[in-house]
Order: sequence, then structure tokens, then C-alpha cells
Amino acid sequence: MRQKRHAAPGRLLGILLAGLATQPARAEYGMNLVRGATDLSHRVFDLHMISLWVCVAIGVVVFGAMFYSLFAFRKSRGAVAANFHENTTVEVVWTIIPFIILIAMAIPATRTLIALEDTSDSGLTIKVTGYQWRWQYEYLGEDVSFFSNLAQSSRDAMNGDPTGIEHYLLDVDNPVVVPVNTKVRFVITSNDVIHSWWVPALGWKQDAIPGFINDSWTSIPQPGVYRGQCAELCGKDHGFMPVVIEAKTQADYETWLAAKKAEAEAAKSGADREWTKDELMERGKTVYGTYCVACHQANGQGIPPAFPALAGGVLTTGPVEGHIDRVLHGKAGTAMQAFGLQLNDVDLAAVITYERNAFGNDKGDLVQPKQIKALR
Repeated sequence: MRQKRHAAPGRLLGILLAGLATQPARAEYGMNLVRGATDLSHRVFDLHMISLWVCVAIGVVVFGAMFYSLFAFRKSRGAVAANFHENTTVEVVWTIIPFIILIAMAIPATRTLIALEDTSDSGLTIKVTGYQWRWQYEYLGEDVSFFSNLAQSSRDAMNGDPTGIEHYLLDVDNPVVVPVNTKVRFVITSNDVIHSWWVPALGWKQDAIPGFINDSWTSIPQPGVYRGQCAELCGKDHGFMPVVIEAKTQADYETWLAAKKAEAEAAKSGADREWTKDELMERGKTVYGTYCVACHQANGQGIPPAFPALAGGVLTTGPVEGHIDRVLHGKAGTAMQAFGLQLNDVDLAAVITYERNAFGNDKGDLVQPKQIKALR
């Protein structure tokens, strides 16, 4: 019986070790903050390390004295407790030393906080607005605005094998692009619930709160791609709100900015021409897959009762005017958002046309962008 009692834990330990040995690497584990890519993030990291080592030193001294006292002055060795109180020297020492430590830590902490809050003299300002579940970026003064959604590659892999997807759940269709060595101010808010915009390499994160404007800044010294996520639990698709910043040289940034402006102009001009059904269906399928599929499912069956089915639904098979109004303005008190401010006329016309002719609906309706434009 004694052998069996010892054998069972041994077998369990062996099974556990074997299991750990055969498991694939789940993630790259780390026990510290990342140093980041900017001077500001370096200052935050250094402040963290100073605080850490001060705490370690205090812990070593305090616990060292405590354990030494427990060992050297234990009762079995005949130690007798001292009987004294109101030792002025001791009280002065244990008051002054913590005071000096706090002042020494407060000085670099205050300097870093002031630097974090100093958004003056920025060369570029980007407004960041959180939506369920995407980010909108507006380049103030540049007439450039776009939404950044989870990359389609991650969406496609959700029901399959995501191990082959690089940057699974950490990639987007439209990264926010900034020039290197430029002070960029971010003003951050939200359109619906509380989000939090966070890129670890920048050294800070900022809450996005409806009705409030928070701000911070960065200056990235080297071209590169820096990734982050929403850091606030903002809803069922909270995990699908990655943030991707792409830092480019000034020349490459100017090229990207010109392309974005041309893209915006093309979208505006597209609202004034007649689109064929095939064009609208093709574009509408893409828009649906980006903005609607999370709630209404790829097959249009929805997730009743929170997200009604579009396949054979009253909305998608009823009067087209009601369908347009619902997509444009949403429905108060439900998760149905108003997409009038998120999508342009062409995308709205395309997705409504798609929903009325996909999933077996076959209504034959064709919604033109100019109809949407007239209803705004």
C-alpha cells in the first residue's frame, strides 16, 4: 500500500511532464514590460525598472532583517525580548529613509508624466474614435478619414485553423500611417461604449470614452509596424479590435496620404454614377463581410434573438425604404448601429443591395448610391 501511495504522485508528475513536453508553444511568455520603440516608451520602461529595483532592495532589507531575527533570536537559543520603546533615533531613521526614497522616485515619475501630457507643437493630429468593433482615424486638416477593421484573413480563420495566419487577430485592413520623427498627437474618443486604444510599443494607452476627448502623443524614430489592441472589455467582439500603426519615411507617408485622398475622391465621384447589380453585389459582399458578418453571420442566419436573421427576414424582404432607413440610422436600444456615418454612399447602397439579393432573398432590388445620397 505504501508503494502505491508513492507511485500515484509519481505517475501524475510523469504524465504532467510528458504533457508539457508534447504541447506546442502557446505564446511567447515574458515577465516584464516591453521597452517600446519611442523615447517616451523608454522613459516609461526606465521608470518602471527604477521602481522595481527600489522595491526589490526594500524587500531584501526588510525580509532579511525579519528572517535573521527569527533565526538568531529564537526562543530555543535562549533569546529574551528587549523591553524598550520611544527610541528617538530609530523613529527618525525610519521616517527619513522612506521620505528620501519617495522623493527620489517621485522626481523621475513626475517628469515622465509631464512629458506624456505635453501634446503641444505636434506636426500631425489624428482623431481616433472607437466603435463596436472597429477604429476610425481622421487626419485633421488633411481631409482623410477611414475605418480600420480586423483583417479578413483572421475572420476567415476563425472557423478553421488559425495557426497558419500570421498576426492572427492582430492585423487590420487599414493601418493608421504616420511619418517617422514627427510628433503625432492622438485625440481619442468613442461613439458608443468605452474602449481603450493601446499600442505597447508607444509606452501608453488611452481610454476612448463617449462624450470625452483624451489625448496623448508619440514620435516614432524608425519605420516599422507596431501592433496593439483595444484594452477595455467593450463587448462580445472586444478581441477583434486590433490597432496597427505603420511608421513610414516622410516621402512614403506623403505618397500614402496622396493615395488616400485620391481614394476618397473616387468614392465621392462613385456616388453619382449608375452601378450595375453585379458591381453592387460584389462590393456589397465585401462590405457585409467586414461590417455585418459578426452579428448576422456569413449565411445571414443571425444569432436570434439579439441579432435577427437577414435570410428571409422582414427587413430584407420588406419595403426597401425601411431597409435603407435601418442601415442608415440603426435601431435605438439594440445592437444595430447607425452606419450612415461609417460607410459612404456606394458601400451603403452595395450592402443593402447584397442583403436583399443574397441568402436566398432574391428580391431583385437594386439600390443606387444616389438614392442613399438623397436620403442623408
